Amino acid sequence: MTDKQPAGNSAPDTAESGLPGLSPADTPETVVALTVAYQGSCFSGFAKQDGQCTVQGELEQALRTLYHHEIATTGAGRTDAGVHALGNVVSFGLTQAQFDERSVEKLQSSLNALVPDALVVKKIEQKPADFSARFSAQAREYRYRIVISQTPPLFLEPYVWWIKPGPLDITAMKEAALLFEGEHDFRSFCVAKSADLGPTTRRVSRVHLFSTQHLGEQNLVVQVIGNAFLHSMVRVMVGTLVEVGLRKQPPSWIGEVLEARDRRCAGQTAPAKGLTLWRVLY
Repeated sequence: MTDKQPAGNSAPDTAESGLPGLSPADTPETVVALTVAYQGSCFSGFAKQDGQCTVQGELEQALRTLYHHEIATTGAGRTDAGVHALGNVVSFGLTQAQFDERSVEKLQSSLNALVPDALVVKKIEQKPADFSARFSAQAREYRYRIVISQTPPLFLEPYVWWIKPGPLDITAMKEAALLFEGEHDFRSFCVAKSADLGPTTRRVSRVHLFSTQHLGEQNLVVQVIGNAFLHSMVRVMVGTLVEVGLRKQPPSWIGEVLEARDRRCAGQTAPAKGLTLWRVLY
């Protein structure tokens, strides 16, 4: 995933780029919000990168095909390579005339025909001109899935972290998870090189562990809801909780790691494939 958020995008000046499309007078009058789902293993993350297949890059290429000029997009969650999404939100601006060119249903079917099969536009909504998928979001929900079994999970393998038994102490993990809730400096729980790029304080409203059965496998789900997330923050949180579950550390250790503000003090980074950006709340 990440869980890190983009710095926000604005529409490019197409007059300078030489591309046909909006003139300086044709400023965006409405915002379109796409709810998208994708298999993270098929992409080099959400954010556009030269020479890489990314979610943002594929969406912007599809929009360029439809509208014949560059359209910049903003994502609510800038997931890392390998991290999935069920309900990420992506916004972009259009003039009213452009929006009226085709119905929402036609736009959805056209985009889904143009993007890779591992990416689906699930919903399209027209929003006010001041809406931003990133800045208008009130909270983001991530879910991390763990399968604890003697044999590998055949059907769920691309979407879970498989941990062989011994059993995890779920009670201890739930106790530890409560220490994440509230507003904290999460510097210990993000990629070290990104910690110096800006503030590392975030507000986490809920960390909840529950079990569910899916495709014949018992899943331990770690649900995390917060206002925003740092690079790999949820994955490091989960990796640290697993250390507690394996009884390598007591639940109180989470508080010590938060106070340390040092990535070296936390547990491992859980594999990307177990993480899904579940939904964005507005």
